[in-house]
Amino acid sequence: MFATLAPILFQATLETLYMVAAALVIGTSFGLPLGVFLATSGRGELFESLIFQKTIGPIVNATRSVPFIILAVAIIPFTRMVVGTSIGTSAAIVPLTVAAIPFIARIIEGAVREVDGGLVEAAQAMGARPMQVVTKVLLPEALPGIIHGLTLTAVTLIGYSAMVGAVGAGGLGDLGIRYGYQRFRPDVMGAVVITLIVLVQMVQTSGDLLARKADKRNI
Repeated sequence: MFATLAPILFQATLETLYMVAAALVIGTSFGLPLGVFLATSGRGELFESLIFQKTIGPIVNATRSVPFIILAVAIIPFTRMVVGTSIGTSAAIVPLTVAAIPFIARIIEGAVREVDGGLVEAAQAMGARPMQVVTKVLLPEALPGIIHGLTLTAVTLIGYSAMVGAVGAGGLGDLGIRYGYQRFRPDVMGAVVITLIVLVQMVQTSGDLLARKADKRNI
């Protein structure tokens, strides 16, 4: 029985890793600059823009407030426009990414705001431009918090990827529903749960290790 299940479980695991990795990379590419700008666009800050704060901030909050499974269904037309279909592993990346971007943005914003303001003032006093302050001071100092946040995001996306299995996205969630729940196979359900737990533990452990290495206080 395990010999039959193993190839299917392995393929589903690869699909889950593909969805999570793609959504995390794309989400970070948008969420990182958005989070930095949210943290530095307030009154008297590096990139002061009160209009941005008053418009983008509520949009980010609103997106984060929508339950993921509802978001995935609500943006089906957008998913079809982007990838040409609303079913499958590649299609699942779209709602996963849309959910990840505001999540990552707020995490980045929080990490950047934790940086000592004195460091920013010192850099400005030495003539550093705003982008230099961001790249040379804010991001390096906030790196441990950013890594912790991205680790949390990856763990959350693993859970979300299991949810999109309910709408035909493939991966471990789809395997658990179609082969486990619908066919009354508790062994399949158990294997899926154990695999998800192992993935989460691996991601969390790796993220904690990277964060410790990036923390200057541990040097």
